[in-house]
Amino acid sequence: MKIIIAPDSFKGSLSAVEIANAINKGVKNAFADAETHLLPVADGGEGTMETLVSATNGEIREANVIGPLGVEVKAAYGILGNGETCVIEIASASGLALVPEGKLAPLEATTYGSGQLIKQALNDGFSSFIIALGGSATNDGGAGMLQALGVKLLDKSGTEVGYGGGKLADIEKIDTSFIDRRIKDSKFLIASDVQNPLVGLNGASHVFGPQKGATPDDVKILDENMTHWANQIADVTGISLHDLPGAGAAGGIGGAFQAFFPAKLERGIDVVLEYVNFHRYLKNADLVITGEGQVDYQTASGKTPLGVAQAAMKENVPTIILAGAVGEGVEVLYDYGVVSVHSIIDKPMTLHESMCQTAHLLKKSVEQIVRTYFF
Repeated sequence: MKIIIAPDSFKGSLSAVEIANAINKGVKNAFADAETHLLPVADGGEGTMETLVSATNGEIREANVIGPLGVEVKAAYGILGNGETCVIEIASASGLALVPEGKLAPLEATTYGSGQLIKQALNDGFSSFIIALGGSATNDGGAGMLQALGVKLLDKSGTEVGYGGGKLADIEKIDTSFIDRRIKDSKFLIASDVQNPLVGLNGASHVFGPQKGATPDDVKILDENMTHWANQIADVTGISLHDLPGAGAAGGIGGAFQAFFPAKLERGIDVVLEYVNFHRYLKNADLVITGEGQVDYQTASGKTPLGVAQAAMKENVPTIILAGAVGEGVEVLYDYGVVSVHSIIDKPMTLHESMCQTAHLLKKSVEQIVRTYFF
């Protein structure tokens, strides 16, 4: 039998590579001679850079940049094995993980460091980029990133505005005269699992702002400011980001890429599957096993398990999904080649207990699942 193992990370517990190894051990416990192929993946969020670098035998470089709270942090970007393509995760320079507990500041958080990371890669000679959106602590519409790359955001007095989504309402002029000229000669593939527009009830502020610490009052301010930002961008570029799918990704940085960069937006999992040559491994496969920490109705919006299952279904290969927690609405996944969805929890336990035992629980669950499937 041939089994493809293509999970995402179980966030807060194990990386995608570690999850794949645990699943593989479970398969081998059941069928020692099974042919397995480990292809850990990601959907454009955290872990995408590591996955792509590992899959292509690339390398990782570090740089000091301004973090989301305006304090210097150490960030990193990846270089694929071809030596030509640079992978940048917005979360590396502007992510939630960089903010100390209790210090979330959605009105002040900036993407300036993400712009610095892009500039460093440009300085290092790269012109081909994969940008992974996800896990940001910011809601500034990508304004900080643009400032780091030379764009002047000026108030009524002609003074450069400060950082954060709370300052977007002060912008009266967007001056792109000094934007890094190397950008127009580069190409940017934007990997994201988010199709939300920039503003409105389904926009960046309303949907993702609370995850970044925004109160109801903050959300109202941020959405109003983001609308002003979108109006300013439309005046300069002729591009309306207000209702544009994907513009709300990563606190609106998805919109900045679509308005100011030669960028192409694609579903993150599709980008990763292409680079790990997923379709090549599907030939003559009997089963695909995928998963992530939480699986529910939202998984069908473009998360890793859905993308993996859709790709496998094209080759008539069934998919089994594993998760730490299985929520409501998973039955929609059965329309995409998923034959079953399983929680790895085998007895009552706390979240902390389950996260500490993830590898063990995976091995046990997988062994029983594949024994049943191939009986």
